[in-house]
Amino acid sequence: MIWRLPVVLTTLRRYQSTCVLDAAAVLGEGPHWWVEEQQLLWVDITSAQVGLFDPATGCNRMLPLPAHAGCVVPTLRDDLLVATADGFQRLDPKSGALTHVHDPESHLPGNRFNDGKCDPWGRLWAGTMAYDFADGSGSLWRIGASLEPECMLSGLSISNGLAWSHDRRSMYFIDSPTLEIRRFELSGDGDLLDQGEVCIRIPAAWNCVPDGMAIDREGMLWIALHNGGAVTRWNPDSGDHLATVELPCSRVTSCCFGGYDFSQLFITTAREGLSAEELEDQPLAGGVFVAEVGVRGLPPQLFLG
Repeated sequence: MIWRLPVVLTTLRRYQSTCVLDAAAVLGEGPHWWVEEQQLLWVDITSAQVGLFDPATGCNRMLPLPAHAGCVVPTLRDDLLVATADGFQRLDPKSGALTHVHDPESHLPGNRFNDGKCDPWGRLWAGTMAYDFADGSGSLWRIGASLEPECMLSGLSISNGLAWSHDRRSMYFIDSPTLEIRRFELSGDGDLLDQGEVCIRIPAAWNCVPDGMAIDREGMLWIALHNGGAVTRWNPDSGDHLATVELPCSRVTSCCFGGYDFSQLFITTAREGLSAEELEDQPLAGGVFVAEVGVRGLPPQLFLG
């Protein structure tokens, strides 16, 4: 074996995962459970495609895009909102037709959108990063029913995972290179009230970075570890590492809860940057996985615009 799971497996609970879609995605990302259609939405960023996966049938449909897509969410209009390298776009999931909404970083052609998620108020938060990974080049944007984006945070490097506490008083956010998960205090309308405080740190010795993130019904965070071969469960109040989901590939990118009762943890992975030898050792890299982790998530919020 040329690749090993890091030391994250010395935790109280360990779970296994199963590949349910051998997608061979270059950079699989942004899983989002579409409640109304009982499908998993996801993106292959590098291949510029949006995926619609039906776990009940095993059928997966890919919709090509003219630009790299970082995340996708369903809307109240029964279409999809996609954050792309060309800004926000509405996507008709039946025809594949696109309608341009707004590109808040049209003046930054070296940037693209990365991870994103809707808040409890139905607004999409999506962050950007530079193609060359330049420090401080990214921002976190929020777009609501007015379809006018607002910059919420700037000076980011690789804007990534997002989650909101069930009481709507906190937002959790990951800027991957920092190895930190920050908690921001929120107003009653969901606006940021501070610059955030570190609630979880990924140990540098693990030689991986936090990527996408989900929250369960108990308020615990599930954090994908890029180059870590795992999704890890954490208590944001104590900073304690509680559990690990093992995957047979190193580039784990994101996760979300789904299924009819939200008891399944769907996990995306990537194969981008892996050598031929590494790909031989990790044949399922780029696949979509599922784990049963003994706790459920909550229904995600539709985009209200």
